[in-house]
Amino acid sequence: MSQFLAIPNTATDALLEQHPDMDFRYAKNSDLTEVKAIEQLTSPYPWSDQLFDESINKLLVITQKQDIIGYAVVALVAQQAELHLIAIHPKAQSQGYGQLLLALIIESMPASIESFFLEVRVSNCRAIRLYQRLGFVQIGERKDYYRNGMGTEDAIIMARENY
Repeated sequence: MSQFLAIPNTATDALLEQHPDMDFRYAKNSDLTEVKAIEQLTSPYPWSDQLFDESINKLLVITQKQDIIGYAVVALVAQQAELHLIAIHPKAQSQGYGQLLLALIIESMPASIESFFLEVRVSNCRAIRLYQRLGFVQIGERKDYYRNGMGTEDAIIMARENY
């Protein structure tokens, strides 16, 4: 059975009060062009059109003045959630929007979710610090998980427990 995040809710409304020009919602098919453009700008190995098309019901966007500035793909299965992808447009980075997007996701989790997992490149120190600030801890590592310009690099597996 498919689960969905509770959007909007009292907690997400409170987070967005400080940002009246912003919105957080599930993506629509018409959002895919903007999302894919951000993916091309932010990822050395972007997701394919097919992956985005298949993930439309798990794709969340954060908008500012109606423009998409970031997105995330979150899968919910049984008592677990997994962050498959998250990105903020380069022009909107370093302004706290990544933290806001992830906090909105966390606040939208159904009560049945006990664990939230993600993977991150070992070289992505900014993302690792962000995840740690929001309560994620390292629980494992995957050797040679990501491609990079010189071969591969490891992934850190992180989790946030007990909602």
